[in-house]
Amino acid sequence: MENGTFESGAFADGAFRHTPVLLREVLEALSVDPKGSYIDGTAGGGGHARAVLDRLSPEGRLLAIDRDPDAVAVLKARLLPDARVTVARGNYREMERIAAENGVASVDGVLLDIGVSSHQLDDAARGFSYHADAPLDMRMSREGLSAADIVNTFSKEEISDILFRYGEEKCARRIAEGIVKRRAAQPIATTLELADVVRESVPAAVRRAEGHPARRTFQALRIAVNGELDALSEGLDAALRLLKPGGRLAVITFHSLEDRIVKRKFLEWAEGCTCPKDFPVCVCGKKPKVNILYKRGLVPLEDELRENPRAHSARLRAAEKLPEGSSGQREKGA
Repeated sequence: MENGTFESGAFADGAFRHTPVLLREVLEALSVDPKGSYIDGTAGGGGHARAVLDRLSPEGRLLAIDRDPDAVAVLKARLLPDARVTVARGNYREMERIAAENGVASVDGVLLDIGVSSHQLDDAARGFSYHADAPLDMRMSREGLSAADIVNTFSKEEISDILFRYGEEKCARRIAEGIVKRRAAQPIATTLELADVVRESVPAAVRRAEGHPARRTFQALRIAVNGELDALSEGLDAALRLLKPGGRLAVITFHSLEDRIVKRKFLEWAEGCTCPKDFPVCVCGKKPKVNILYKRGLVPLEDELRENPRAHSARLRAAEKLPEGSSGQREKGA
């Protein structure tokens, strides 16, 4: 695919499914101004982007970004031609550069929907799933280090650290040992080969437990391959810098590691004066940068979970940028 067109044999537009998670809640959190400017930093199949676009007037603007070339092609097919929309390929951690290159200096809202997309999971050839056999890839951008590279070249200690840090895998050491032992005979090339190694490496009780024993291993490798946690931290900072005072940042996460980063970042931004309470005046000069909109974040309602089971672990957090020097206000309950 080149320049947003489909080459012969490429997947059809309809094959790239995307059910936008927490759509009503996202639109409420962004409080879309019809004449405003917005960035969807992880636009994927364009579900959220389309809903934002539908609320914009001819004066509004949307910059839709995704690192996956498949997603970019679909976004162009689904959203263009429309003078209000710009579609760009890139990592949302670089959204300031991407925005500047497309004439966007500041925005009224930014949306980040973190993690792997439904299309990436459903397309077995991408190597994200342990349910179908495919090359062990997991690269969202289709570039750089792959999961196979990590599994077959990293040391046992490095693999164990990745599985424990990014997958919170209790059996990380045993799985790493199993990987190193298997690859000594021949490289681990496919998803099902890796899933088989994990299954053989964990205790019988883990194999009998609910859920696939390779789930955390695949999550950890995907995060490591795509640098997801570093990208999230950098992307949040970039989003805050791009927001106008009063602008909104909405972030959807799907597991505790991501949510923890967002929660801590928001709390850091929302913190005001840190001087001892008995000081008569503030000497630290610290002012809050945002108001947190939902104290605990929002999770999908039962009707959404019935229609889209993949929304089960989703959580939405949102914040509003304060004018410089503002004293802020208390968090709203949710």
